[in-house]
Amino acid sequence: MIPDLSSDPQNNSPDYPMNGNSLLVIPLGGIEEIGLNMTVFRYADDMFIVDCGLMFPEEDMPGVDFVVPDFSYVLEHKDKIRGVILTHGHEDHTGALPFLLDGLKAPVYGTPLTLALVRDKLDEYKITDVSLVPVKPRGTIQLGVFKVEFIRVTHSIVDGVALGIQTPIGNVIHTGDFKLDPTPVDGELMDFHKFAEYGENGVVLMLSDSTNAEKGGFTFSEKEVRRAFEDIFYKKKGRIIIATFASNIHRIQQVIDVARQFGRRVMMCGRSMVTNSQIALELGYLKIPPETWVKLDKLKDMDDSEVVIITTGSQGEPMSVLARIAVGEHKEIKIKDGDTVILSAKMIPGNERSIGKIINHLMRKGADVIYEKVSEIHVSGHASKEELKLMMNMVRPRYFMPIHGEYRHLKYHMRLAEKSGIPSENIFILENGAVLEITEEGASVKGRVSSGRILIDGKGSPAVEDVVLRDRKQLGEDGIVIVLLGMEAATKKILFGPEIISRGFILEDASQDLLIEVRDLTANTISELEESLKSDVSHVSAKLRSTLKKYLRNRMDRRPMIMPLIVEL
Repeated sequence: MIPDLSSDPQNNSPDYPMNGNSLLVIPLGGIEEIGLNMTVFRYADDMFIVDCGLMFPEEDMPGVDFVVPDFSYVLEHKDKIRGVILTHGHEDHTGALPFLLDGLKAPVYGTPLTLALVRDKLDEYKITDVSLVPVKPRGTIQLGVFKVEFIRVTHSIVDGVALGIQTPIGNVIHTGDFKLDPTPVDGELMDFHKFAEYGENGVVLMLSDSTNAEKGGFTFSEKEVRRAFEDIFYKKKGRIIIATFASNIHRIQQVIDVARQFGRRVMMCGRSMVTNSQIALELGYLKIPPETWVKLDKLKDMDDSEVVIITTGSQGEPMSVLARIAVGEHKEIKIKDGDTVILSAKMIPGNERSIGKIINHLMRKGADVIYEKVSEIHVSGHASKEELKLMMNMVRPRYFMPIHGEYRHLKYHMRLAEKSGIPSENIFILENGAVLEITEEGASVKGRVSSGRILIDGKGSPAVEDVVLRDRKQLGEDGIVIVLLGMEAATKKILFGPEIISRGFILEDASQDLLIEVRDLTANTISELEESLKSDVSHVSAKLRSTLKKYLRNRMDRRPMIMPLIVEL
């Protein structure tokens, strides 16, 4: 079951555009944040969507599994949606699709690996009635008045593309996530010629990845990681465990190639790691000799010098394989002296503490842990400053819109655009939900549509409302006090209680004096409300709640959740 994310019919978005000669560009996610990437393009009654990503919860979202964009605007205009285009297979660009496609029937376009990863995710949510249309670089599709061409880019996942969007008012470039890698692992170079061709023909607007806009120079090639792996494999004689993103097929291929070079065999661990590797292998994006990939149950029969384990958990996810290994809860893999653990991924902001805990656990158990801060075992998949400037100089857009980044990333990217000769009045840093309107006369921000974040708690649960999140925060910070009363249904007389039960507020055995005070205050309040008890139990509950809340705030400067339970017997 998918949570119902349909919009409130009483709060519909304005029906842009007001005239038929405007191109509207509407980001619904990925602006001033990392993740949730989603942009809507509209001309008259034709609309299409680029990407539909999720993000993982922040520290102030207890119990939330992940976050997806607010689809209200799209669902209100679903009869106009001609398709969904995916630039690549990372979850921050595809992970919200099951929730969108539960309420929207539209074809989904993407490269073969991207669609294979999406199909696996849709199967998990039991969504089957979806048209997944494979595309290839330099291929084109028609979506109403829009003609979209796919342009190969290099990134940290195979099969990434940018988009050349041909519209009635001119060409638009959407770069997707990219970097200029001159030596990609698979040999598939970025299509510089096609970007330059669009630049020659004229580009009215470019939307460009801003993730590394504050980082100087060029981003290293993925092949630089191999040198670090070779150095580690040469020096280490024990087992080697490597944690990376399951979608980073290039990184997995590098590990496999170096393992073969040093006479080691590879084991995959973690559902997503095994699934993604199997998909990439079947599609020909991953090359693993049969004798190199062995099952985990062979671990006990192999010499330590033969073993390489590739696993998930590079971001400290609490239920990941690496986290279970670190705390000694994994059935087959137990850390011992001589083991080397490599975290071959960048620490995503917000995950530093959980990753640090895993590193500490692993080192206590005797492992040598190698991570980004102490070795070059990771390179970014995003363009740095010089690459971003090169892209701008190739495309030479009239208007520029930085996307995919927090506000500081967008601001730095804006400054790079200004240095590249784009006038500041032609650069637009939008907010999610803002509408950029472009006509032949000019471009400006015109109003807003519904936007925001939807918090998801489990596959079958409804979206988490703000009030639920506030309750969880309050419970986590101040605990709960339960007031239990038993009342005879016929006479409305109190049969037992009040009993005071607290959890996460105070230690009951050590605070009997306070509990006695709360019990006495409760009894006195009930005595004063004896007549109300006969006619309106809800009024008594509300009065108990407000009285105890005020008392505990003044007495202890704490604000626990107060829950009166009056049980009729």
